Amino acid sequence: MSIVFMNNVLTIKADAICTAALAAVMLLIGYWVKNRIGALQKYCIPAPVVGGFLFMFITFIGHQTGAFGFKFDTYYQNPFMLAFFTTVGLGASLSLLKKGGGLLIIYWLTSGIISFFQNVIGIAISKVTGLAEPYALLASAISMIGGHGAAGAYGKTFVEMGYPAGMEVGAAAATFGLISAVLLGGPLGRLLIEKYHLKPDASEDFDTEVENVNAASNDKLSSLDIIKNVTAILVCMAVGTVISGWIGKLIHMSFPTYVGAMFLAVLWRNLNEKFHFYNFSFSLVDSIGDVMLNLYLAIALMTLRLWELSGLLGGVVLVVAAQVVFMALACYFVVFRVLGSNYDAAVMCAGLCGHGLGATPSAIVNMTAIKDKYGMSRKAFMIVPIVGAFLVDIIYQPQTIAFIKFFVKAVK
Repeated sequence: MSIVFMNNVLTIKADAICTAALAAVMLLIGYWVKNRIGALQKYCIPAPVVGGFLFMFITFIGHQTGAFGFKFDTYYQNPFMLAFFTTVGLGASLSLLKKGGGLLIIYWLTSGIISFFQNVIGIAISKVTGLAEPYALLASAISMIGGHGAAGAYGKTFVEMGYPAGMEVGAAAATFGLISAVLLGGPLGRLLIEKYHLKPDASEDFDTEVENVNAASNDKLSSLDIIKNVTAILVCMAVGTVISGWIGKLIHMSFPTYVGAMFLAVLWRNLNEKFHFYNFSFSLVDSIGDVMLNLYLAIALMTLRLWELSGLLGGVVLVVAAQVVFMALACYFVVFRVLGSNYDAAVMCAGLCGHGLGATPSAIVNMTAIKDKYGMSRKAFMIVPIVGAFLVDIIYQPQTIAFIKFFVKAVK
């Protein structure tokens, strides 16, 4: 870490290690603040959101006053996310996936339909306000479902087509979506649970089967057992990244690295169940995943630049605001009922707000906040990551490309 003057502004430059360490500290502060403010617990606001937002406002004040600034190296953000999705894959036993099969398909199709209407909303508002269609689409499913990665990729494409603000609009819309995702999901899930007096369903045997499949042995894990479990995570991350690269070249488009890692982890978990290569510990892997998720989100929120939302001008503001309102209304009045009007449905609605407006880690942290207050929903924690990380792309990407081809024209 170093302190320098950049453009006459006192700037604190943090390398990757310092950035990760600061994120960890803000995460702990987030837990401390949440445990002392009843409203944050009541409305299921996640701890990394609390800590990340506190620091984000500090950076905002520094930027607005011109008194100080920060320059972060977010190198570890993607590895943390990659590790988290890998642990999700290692927690997926095929015997359990079969149990949630029907609901998984319903949730997947519902997420895809939501993404379609997001693009419809964007185009409709562009027609009314005169906003250029590329900017409207960047504030729709591209940034809401795809996040900053997709917003950057499509934004670059639109710049090459003659729309110079593509990158800025995409980044700002994705930032707005990420903030909205973690502020909306928890409170919406809580509202559904409280209004309908929902509780985790103990009448089904799904929880029992999860506990049986993931049950730890009575033997204490040795140091070698822990090393083997951690090695499995790292190898799945490494090989999965390579596989994702191969797939990307095959389909001639960007393919998320974490998807390959997650599905390789699913394969490895189930091979290990059959051949018993090592003593797999679900509790250890799950705990590692929880730490990785919280650190990822803490870095993501801590380093957000609130002032970039100033790029949301005119009709773009209306589009992104409409996306948030649409998601809230759709989940509350429609999706909740489609998914079964039960506790699992409420938790999955919180998850849908997360990856439907921000990113899959936002979905998990929303559901975790609800789990901590009301109880576990095994189906939600198994289905939402799989759909949000990969399956929804199968629907949202092709129809988004169709919208672009139909409504966007290159500017010469």
